[in-house]
Amino acid sequence: MRLIEYQVKDFVELLASDAPAPGGGSTAALLGALGAALTVMVAKLTTGKEKFRDNEPLVQEILQASQELSREFLVLVDRDTEAFNKVMAVFAMPKTTDDEKRRRAAAMQVALQFATEVPFAIMEKAAAALAILGKGVNITNPSALSDLGVGVQCLLGAVNGGWLNVLINLGGIKDETFVARYKQRGKHLLAESRVLADRLQEEIEAAL
Repeated sequence: MRLIEYQVKDFVELLASDAPAPGGGSTAALLGALGAALTVMVAKLTTGKEKFRDNEPLVQEILQASQELSREFLVLVDRDTEAFNKVMAVFAMPKTTDDEKRRRAAAMQVALQFATEVPFAIMEKAAAALAILGKGVNITNPSALSDLGVGVQCLLGAVNGGWLNVLINLGGIKDETFVARYKQRGKHLLAESRVLADRLQEEIEAAL
């Protein structure tokens, strides 16, 4: 059964067990899904209402983009655990002969790169979702402003969590070009997201 098909209680209990997966990466993806879903909720509480009519086109844009991102995050919840399992599967490969050792080492590099790409995708989507949420802070239903604030923190958590999972996998990758590229892109996303999240938090707190 896919992780996203679990009941919330069952997912939390599985996360709290001694099973190595799901772990932080899947949790970061779930945070992203929740943050995007809160943006969807606020957009739905705004759209179609006469007092927000002038903002309807942008609210619809926010609604549709956030719905799509929320669905994509849910896919990543399971994909991150899949990536972890690929790495664990390599550890089970034989390593008696030199040829087996070479095959195992090559397979590990492929698995670690995949395990880096997945949390990086979480970072990218969370940064995008945060920017979309930001468009709604001053034009959506103010009675749901605190919900947008929680969405900000969920999405920032997804960016930060994705970054930590990128870093832990980069540590075992030998391709220096790959490592440098993901570190540079990741640091850029992280810095932009933190600045934006801080600004949105301040705006929301001031308006409440």
